[in-house]
Amino acid sequence: MPIPDLTRARLHGLARNPALPVEALLRLAADDRLDIEDLTTFPAAPGRRGFTDAAFDALAAHPDPQLREALARSSGATGAQRARLVGDLSIAVLHAVIEGPADRWADPLPTWAYRRLADHPEPVVRDMLTYLPGTPRDVIVALARDPHPRIADAARALLRHTPAQPATMGRDQAVSFAESTSPWNRAQAAADPELPAAWVGVLATDPEPQVRLAVSMRPGLTEEQRAAIPVEIGPELPVPAWVLAAGPDELRRCARSAHIGLRRSAACHPELPADLIAALAADTDPTVRLLLCEHQPAAPPDLLLRTHLESDDDDLLRHPTFPCTGLARLASSPEPRARALARYDDAAPAPLIDQLSHDPDPAVRAAVADDPRLPERRILELLDDPATATPAAANPQLPRPAMTALLTAAGVP
Repeated sequence: MPIPDLTRARLHGLARNPALPVEALLRLAADDRLDIEDLTTFPAAPGRRGFTDAAFDALAAHPDPQLREALARSSGATGAQRARLVGDLSIAVLHAVIEGPADRWADPLPTWAYRRLADHPEPVVRDMLTYLPGTPRDVIVALARDPHPRIADAARALLRHTPAQPATMGRDQAVSFAESTSPWNRAQAAADPELPAAWVGVLATDPEPQVRLAVSMRPGLTEEQRAAIPVEIGPELPVPAWVLAAGPDELRRCARSAHIGLRRSAACHPELPADLIAALAADTDPTVRLLLCEHQPAAPPDLLLRTHLESDDDDLLRHPTFPCTGLARLASSPEPRARALARYDDAAPAPLIDQLSHDPDPAVRAAVADDPRLPERRILELLDDPATATPAAANPQLPRPAMTALLTAAGVP
């Protein structure tokens, strides 16, 4: 029989309650009425709490490989916890371990885990290390001596890899595309590094905005040449490979360019220096600032806070430098999203958290419902609110008898 929505919400919260006994967690994991996501999904939050070691180890020993696979991809697990699955017998689980959570700022696997996987007897596992992200260079060096030719060749190719250069279709093909009636083809030609200069000039006045934009983002143009090309800048722009591979001087020119597309691309550069991070943090274009937050681990905390409130991007809450101090001042904000952030201030007094748990906006109430500063009576009240049932059930101060009662009422065997 399906579980009522409110009951499911409570059980979802219980599954990520760090105070839930392991035995009760395993009872939840054995209940086929619950989805795997109910057991492995954690919300985005600054300084977020994830699996306890005991809870992770209990689920890691579960017989269902799909559950273990989801566990390996869970943003609620640390890299050290996910590394405990490197001995799993399922290839799919090992793939998930190497690939890790989709969260950009997930805790990385420790190096020893990659080294152990590089010694795995199955070639398919060792091969995964050559095309999934994160494999340390010393492990790639070891794989270059792998007895399996395809693995060794792939590893050697990675070691020979140089920063990406703009791809080219060749001069003749680029000219052929430039002559095409297809705007898409002309845009490809406009970005090709081997397109003759005469054709660059022709496409710079193309009637199609996407073609002119591609010309304006070619390498080698002066600021004056870029400014002379009429472009239309939308929220989505391509990030040229040549910018991501740019050296210090070229990167500096891109970050200081009047062309928004180049500044947006520079914000994504993997080696953006501190002074350019500071410069782009003050950029007038909101997308430049958002991309900076999404790609730079050293993005300024105040920028992350401001950009989160401007963009509604909850993934920014996972960023390692998202501020967790001084947020209590936001409790009086007219904006619900700002008020909800007050919960993540460790210095916020308990009465303020209790006040926010009565907020008229359900998102604010949900944000504070798992806060251990709440009084027990209020946690129990929040269990009956559909908007707050899940986080209230995840509150570590939820009394043990209440946990048992929720399991019993739900008919969890």
